[in-house]
Amino acid sequence: MTAGYSAISSYSRVEIMHLLQGRPHRTVAELVTATGLHANTVREHVQRLMDAGYVIAETERRTTRGRPRVLYSAATGDGEASSPVAIRRAEAAARRGDLLRRMYGSDTDAELGADALHQLDALVEDLGDAGFDPLVDEHALTVDLTPCPHAPAAEHRGTLCHVHVGLMESVLAQAGGPLRVEGIAPSCDPTQCVVQLAAVRG
Repeated sequence: MTAGYSAISSYSRVEIMHLLQGRPHRTVAELVTATGLHANTVREHVQRLMDAGYVIAETERRTTRGRPRVLYSAATGDGEASSPVAIRRAEAAARRGDLLRRMYGSDTDAELGADALHQLDALVEDLGDAGFDPLVDEHALTVDLTPCPHAPAAEHRGTLCHVHVGLMESVLAQAGGPLRVEGIAPSCDPTQCVVQLAAVRG
């Protein structure tokens, strides 16, 4: 899938994602005010993000009269902030990854562990859907995202990078396992991007 068809190919959706990562439980009206977009456009963007497993919705619990509002949050995998869509996608990616490893006789399960490998399966598929061509080093726990398909949008680079890291953290968390995003390796070249992962054993 090319970046043009991904859920975060539109900067408006990136902006909405950034807002929801910064503060959960936002209404469409709040997102309209923050972005300046029409309400119907915001609803379409939010639905696209929900379909990708990046956003979840919940109905407001009210103690007063009136129709409860729908509140939107970034799916993080923590507690109730999990997306059934993201979990199903991670499970499907793990099945495909296991099949490929059996076909090629890979024995990396013993080195990294099945849960971590399944997290990487989910992450690679999600990044591929977002237009990246990720190269994973399972020993160094790095993900090379070069060339970045979003690098030309230099004026929004900070927001884009922040949102991408948040989405990677979300995918890893919802896949379930020890891997987390530790950070992005600094680079003077905006087309270069290497994400460092870490195994957090609890």
